[in-house]
Amino acid sequence: MLRAHRPESRRKTPRPLRAAVAGLVGLAVSACAGGPRDEIAALPAPTAPWPTSLEILPAPSAASIRQPDRPRRTQPRIVTPARWLQCVPYARALSTVAIRGDARTWWRQAEGRYDRGRRPAVGSVLVLKPNGRSRGHLAVVTAILSDREIVVDHANWLNQGRIHLSTPVRDVSGAGDWSAVRVWYTPGRKYGTRRYPAYGFIYPAVATAAR
Repeated sequence: MLRAHRPESRRKTPRPLRAAVAGLVGLAVSACAGGPRDEIAALPAPTAPWPTSLEILPAPSAASIRQPDRPRRTQPRIVTPARWLQCVPYARALSTVAIRGDARTWWRQAEGRYDRGRRPAVGSVLVLKPNGRSRGHLAVVTAILSDREIVVDHANWLNQGRIHLSTPVRDVSGAGDWSAVRVWYTPGRKYGTRRYPAYGFIYPAVATAAR
């Protein structure tokens, strides 16, 4: 959270500086929101079916943003797209789940349109609940490592409009139902300490839950 610095003098902060600070605060709050940024025609949904293992994972995310094909490696990494991306249009294009609007609304909107559940599936969308100033978050499952650990691709996780690829996510719920998760912090090369509440997974037609 940005905090205004109070100088010793009583001079007022110049208007351009106040406007810039307000813009940064608004940007952080709007992470994973819908609205105008949700309408990105340059993100066509991938047509190929999802693979069942990480080693043969194709590159729909890179193609969707007109970037070179993603390297065939599994290390968590962050890439900068040609334009700022929110998690909503990125998840929609990557998963083919045709829902719009803020991430926090996806779970409710999916009712009656898509299957939902508490078990991860390759190609499904993990929906995190709003938490603090966040409007929720979406991540697409690209691999299942175990009953309590998956790999996801997602955008704008650190509120910088970038794409986070091959990001591990761990179930830390007491019941083992994916109602709370921890997310890999790629810059630090370790799991983050924060627990994020989750609704569960939205399954597109091609997704198959882990058994």
